[in-house]
Amino acid sequence: MTSSDDVRGPRIEGPSGEVECPGGTARLPGARRDGYTKLPTGPVGIEPVVTSGPLLDASAETQEWSPHDTLARVDDTRLAPWALLAAIVALCASFFVGWGLPLAIIAVIAAIMSLRRPVESRAIARWALVLGLTATAYSVGWLVWAGLQFERLG
Repeated sequence: MTSSDDVRGPRIEGPSGEVECPGGTARLPGARRDGYTKLPTGPVGIEPVVTSGPLLDASAETQEWSPHDTLARVDDTRLAPWALLAAIVALCASFFVGWGLPLAIIAVIAAIMSLRRPVESRAIARWALVLGLTATAYSVGWLVWAGLQFERLG
């Protein structure tokens, strides 16, 4: 290393020919002063990938689909909104009477079931669980209070 290399610093080469650099275009984030127009990655295709299986021998039988065959049914039913509705009704009922307890228990069970399913909204299921547990506590409180009142009368 000579003393003249220390004074000038490292030598930086310009961009290669693959980089397009037209003037007057908007800069991409992280680009140099002169700007780049090509993104660092290419577009990703969304076409489905179709692969072919092994070639069938002439002796092998092929299975064809008939219209009478049943397809596997996808379970797309949602339980969390119903659990939340039951929890809200049970909570409203538990403010006035204790007989909302069965509906509150149903809401708690449905919320737990919906938390265990991957297709459910976890936020709705959590709200249903919290409101269902609150309704259960209020209903039990009403029933305990009513039991103590009957004891005093009898």
